[in-house]
Amino acid sequence: MLQTRTSTRQFDNAPLSASTFVAAVVEPLLSVACYIVVAALHEGGIDRPGTVLCLLVFALTFPGVNRFRARPLNALVDVTVAWGTLLAILGLCGFATDSFRLFSSGVLLQWAVATPVLHWLAAYAGCSYLRWKAAQPGARRAAVVIGGGPLGVRLARALEQERERGHDFLGFYDDRRAERLDPAAAARLLGTLDQVRGTLARRQVDEVYIALPLSSQPRITRLLASLQDSTASVYLAPDVFGISIIQGRLQDLGGVPVVGMLETPFTGVNELVKRLSDIVLASLILLLIAPLLAVIAIGVRLDSPGPVIFRQRRNGLNGEEIVVWKFRSMTARDDGPQVTQARRNDPRITRLGAFLRRTSLDELPQFVNVLQGRMSIVGPRPHAVAHNEQYRRLVQAYMLRHKVRPGITGWAQVNGLRGETDTVDKMQARVEYDLEYLRNWSIGFDLRIIARTLKLVLFDRHAY
Repeated sequence: MLQTRTSTRQFDNAPLSASTFVAAVVEPLLSVACYIVVAALHEGGIDRPGTVLCLLVFALTFPGVNRFRARPLNALVDVTVAWGTLLAILGLCGFATDSFRLFSSGVLLQWAVATPVLHWLAAYAGCSYLRWKAAQPGARRAAVVIGGGPLGVRLARALEQERERGHDFLGFYDDRRAERLDPAAAARLLGTLDQVRGTLARRQVDEVYIALPLSSQPRITRLLASLQDSTASVYLAPDVFGISIIQGRLQDLGGVPVVGMLETPFTGVNELVKRLSDIVLASLILLLIAPLLAVIAIGVRLDSPGPVIFRQRRNGLNGEEIVVWKFRSMTARDDGPQVTQARRNDPRITRLGAFLRRTSLDELPQFVNVLQGRMSIVGPRPHAVAHNEQYRRLVQAYMLRHKVRPGITGWAQVNGLRGETDTVDKMQARVEYDLEYLRNWSIGFDLRIIARTLKLVLFDRHAY
C-alpha cells in the first residue's frame, strides 16, 4: 500500500526561488513608492495624474529583474540601461499626450534620479544577504556530478560559479577511463559509479547531479535506487543539449511529471504583461505619429502608381497565416509562392521607398497590426510565407520562432541582421538570435531592444 501511494504522488513543479519572487515585486514597488514619497514631500500627496503614472510604471516594471546574483558593477549598468529606457518610453508617452504640464518638474526630476539608486541598493543588499547566508555554519552544500561528459562539465562550472552562494563542487564520478572523459572531468575524477554510495556517507555529500546520456537509462535507474539509501538531494540533468530548448519547465499532468522542452515564454502573467504593454505602447505611438503617417501616405501616393499600403501574407503566432501592413516602397508587390527579397540598389525600390526602408518608416503601419493582435512590438521579424517554406527545410528549429507573435523589431535586427538574408548562414544566425530572445524574454529585455532600435533608426545608414 505504501508503495502504491508513493508511486501516485503528484510531482510538484519547481518552486519559484525566494530571491526571484522578492525581485519581481521589489523593483516595481520601489519605483512607485519613490514617486509617492517625493510627491508627498513636495506637494503633500499624489493627485490623479500621479496615480495614473504609478500604475503605468508598475505595469512596465513588473515583474522586476532578479539582480541579486549579479556583480555590483554589472547590476549598476543593467539598472541604468533599464531605467533610462523606461524614462524614454514615459517621456514619449508624455509628449504624445501633452501631459508633462500635469506634473511638477521638480518631482519628476528627483524621482527619476532617486529610483535607479534605490534599485541598485536593493540589488546590492540582496546580493550581500545571499553571500552572508551562504557563509553561515551549515549553509555550505557539497556537490558531486555523476557523468564526465560535456553536460557534466557544464554543470560543474555552474556549481563552481555558485561557490560564493554556498555550493562546494567536489568532483566527478564515471565508469569510463580518464582518456574517454572530458579533460576537465578527468582531472577531478573521484571514482566509479559503484563507489558513489560509500563516498556519499564518507564525504558528507549534500547534492548529487546525474548527467549521464539518455542511452544509460538502466544505469540511471540502478543508480537512483542505490542513492535512496542516503540523505543527499539527487538531481537528474537530461542530456538534451542537442535540442533547441525553449522555455524548458517542469509541469504536472494528472500526477505525471512532464518536462516542457519547446514552450512559449508568454503564458499566464507573462502573456498578460506582454499584451498590455503592446496595447499601451502601440496606442501611444500611433497617437504620436499620426501626422507623420498622413504625410508618408501622401508621399507614397504621389511618388509612384499603386496602393499606399502593401499587404503581405506572413506566418504569425503558431505558424498561422496573417496579413502584415507596410507602406509600399517598391513597384513590385510579390506575395506568391516565390518572393524575391529586396537587395541593395534594387531597381524595384521607388525613390521615396529607398528613404522609407533606410529609416524603417515603411514599418510604421505595423503598429496597427499590433493593436489587431497579429503582431507584437518586439519579437522575431515575420518572413514571407514563401521564405518560411524555403528555410524551414534548411535551418534547424526555424519554426520555433513562431511560438510568439512576430515583432516590428527584434533581437536579431538590433544585432545587425536586418535586410536581405541571401544565404542560409545568415538565416541561421537570425534564427539563433530569435531563439535566444524566446529563452530570455522579459519586459526589461523588450525595453533594451526598443532602445537599440531607436538608435539604429536614427544613426544606421546601411539599411536598404
